[in-house]
Amino acid sequence: MSQPRNSKFTLTMLVLGFVFLYAPILSLIVYSFNESRLVTVWSGFSVKWYGELFRDQQMMAAAWVSVKVAFWTACASVVLGTMAAMVMTRFRDFSGKTLFGALITAPLVMPEVITGLSILLLFVSIGPIIGIGEQRGMLTIWIAHVTFCMAFVTVVISSRLGELDRSLEEAAMDLGANRLKVFFVITLPIIAPALVSGWLLAFTLSLDDLVIASFVSGPSSTTLPMKVFSSVRLGLSPKINALATLMILAVSIAAVIGWWLMTRDEKKRQRDMQMALQEG
Repeated sequence: MSQPRNSKFTLTMLVLGFVFLYAPILSLIVYSFNESRLVTVWSGFSVKWYGELFRDQQMMAAAWVSVKVAFWTACASVVLGTMAAMVMTRFRDFSGKTLFGALITAPLVMPEVITGLSILLLFVSIGPIIGIGEQRGMLTIWIAHVTFCMAFVTVVISSRLGELDRSLEEAAMDLGANRLKVFFVITLPIIAPALVSGWLLAFTLSLDDLVIASFVSGPSSTTLPMKVFSSVRLGLSPKINALATLMILAVSIAAVIGWWLMTRDEKKRQRDMQMALQEG
């Protein structure tokens, strides 16, 4: 008798958890089509706030800045994170490996306020030397976001490299391939799903960041979270609901595409392994 009761309790808690997480999002999406300016009073269906959103030049400019920064942040984070993960998983113990690992993963546990403040002080100190000076903008935001996001990408790729069967790489080297060719022909296709996951994670973290960007941005490089935060402080507008709905749609589409690509690659890899075993 205890097992059915436990199953009902678990199911109830699961449903309540999903309602707690997703009910506010569904409410936001529904009220983005509200005709009234009051975001909590339904007065009829309308899409006029989407038109108002696209006519808001400042909001669109901030969104474009965030998208560009997030794209290049994700690309750089995947490259640097892959290099760091290879060092952590493929190289033997070397002097300073523990310190290197601690420095790579420090942004994971460091408060964003501390990270943003430390990077700001770094730019103030060496900015005139490297040509940044007081003109902080997209470049400084990109550097700060790469520093922050690379730690997450490194953890994702390191976990995939740790599960990789190294006998495949060793067999390729026994057949005459050098390490660079082994990486591009053997290792890279196998860890491709982790690279896609790391890229999407870095893109989302960069697009969503408010605290670090507030420290290192300039007057001409306002990101979308900064613009939304300043707008909400002056009063909640239905345009924010419309913007959030479009962001949810974009993230959902990207997640579905990423899942489809990873599933396709995984099925292809399993099919190739089965064919190789049958031929052997």
